[in-house]
Amino acid sequence: MKKKKDFYEIVDSICLKDSRYKPDSYEFVMQALSFTQKKINRDGHITGKELLEGIRELALEQFGPMAKTVITHWGISKTEDFGNIVFNMIEKSLLSKTEADSIGDFNAVFDFETAFRHIVKDIAI
Repeated sequence: MKKKKDFYEIVDSICLKDSRYKPDSYEFVMQALSFTQKKINRDGHITGKELLEGIRELALEQFGPMAKTVITHWGISKTEDFGNIVFNMIEKSLLSKTEADSIGDFNAVFDFETAFRHIVKDIAI
């Protein structure tokens, strides 16, 4: 329980310094990191592009047609915003990076209108 409290205290301190994004967005990125690691069967490091794909998939899974609305509510409107969130967490040692990682890895990876369009499959009755 202490670990969770520490996470939220750190996120609160990040949000005081950088108020562009709501605290929920930081928790979601952590959930997306775990989701992505499980999906690609890797315990360690994942790339920015891999994380963004996991974010997209998890958002659609959790929020369905409201995915873009929820993410926009958090202050996020482009993939670069997720990069800012990740690097804010790196700065506070909530996440780590390799020498090859850069905030530029998150630049214009996908378009939100297209990426968060919820696909409803036709159901034959």
